[in-house]
Amino acid sequence: MGVNASVLAIDAGNSKTDVALIGADGTVLSTARGGGFQPPAVGVEAAVDVLGAAVGRALELSGASGRPFGPVAHVSACLANADLPVEEEQLAAALRARGWGATVEVRNDTFAILRAGVDEPRGVAVVCGAGINCVGMVPDGRTARFPAIGRISGDWGGGAGLAEEAMWFAARAEDGRGEPTELVRTLPGHFGLGSMYALIEALHLGRVDFERRHELAPVLFATAAAGDPVAGALVDRLAEEVVAMASVALGRLDLLYEEAPVVLGGSVLAARHPQLDARMSELLAVRAPKAELRVVTQPPVLGAALLGLDHTGAAAAVHERLRAQYG
Repeated sequence: MGVNASVLAIDAGNSKTDVALIGADGTVLSTARGGGFQPPAVGVEAAVDVLGAAVGRALELSGASGRPFGPVAHVSACLANADLPVEEEQLAAALRARGWGATVEVRNDTFAILRAGVDEPRGVAVVCGAGINCVGMVPDGRTARFPAIGRISGDWGGGAGLAEEAMWFAARAEDGRGEPTELVRTLPGHFGLGSMYALIEALHLGRVDFERRHELAPVLFATAAAGDPVAGALVDRLAEEVVAMASVALGRLDLLYEEAPVVLGGSVLAARHPQLDARMSELLAVRAPKAELRVVTQPPVLGAALLGLDHTGAAAAVHERLRAQYG
């Protein structure tokens, strides 16, 4: 084998997949990008085919080949839609069948964001992008997590959820069932429409793609920043949800009263909205007074790779070399 490959790291979200092949010394041997990972929409095998295309490109670029069990020692895959342990097990079996590595570990993609944002596998991450999720881990292998599959598992928040909630209040304000709010103007205005009725009609009839509703989350934050009390209350509620998830996860891992990082990721939290940041800090100081809020800036595939090195027992210097290559 021409390349000493140790870890095949995969971070797969709904919209894109990132793959990195990592050498035993922590060197990034090659990277590749592929399409989104959506087993609920296309089935497990077709979704894994998408991963396979990116993995194949990474292996080809590195020149790795030749081991009887596959090209790498360990596959560390952090995947969207792996929300329950049973789903992780199903997906791990599908990846093992591809023969990419001697061992395979599949985790929810939120674990990649957490590991990318901490120097050791210890802490909690809350991710708020299209949806919301929270996970935690400690070095002894214990984890904390939530099903995070929507309202049926008690979730509230995420860009899509915030947008729908904002539209609910705006629709009721316009027709008289609810209190006044500037969202009546700012939400339809984003699409060049003059009323909530026009926006409702456009979404219902497909003139505006329903998936575009996530574009309204930044509009909600801007309306809150301008002083609208209804929009502001929704921002405060999101802060409460983030801190509730984080503090429960910290408690499950016996970190609630210890110094521990709470890593924030996803487009909504990474945008650093002042009202949201301030309220989260205020609430967390009460629930977990020693916890430290931080926003992850490194790519999640780094987290998947670090988890892989954790699994292989790589030395601290190997971890440091890998992290340095991602800035």
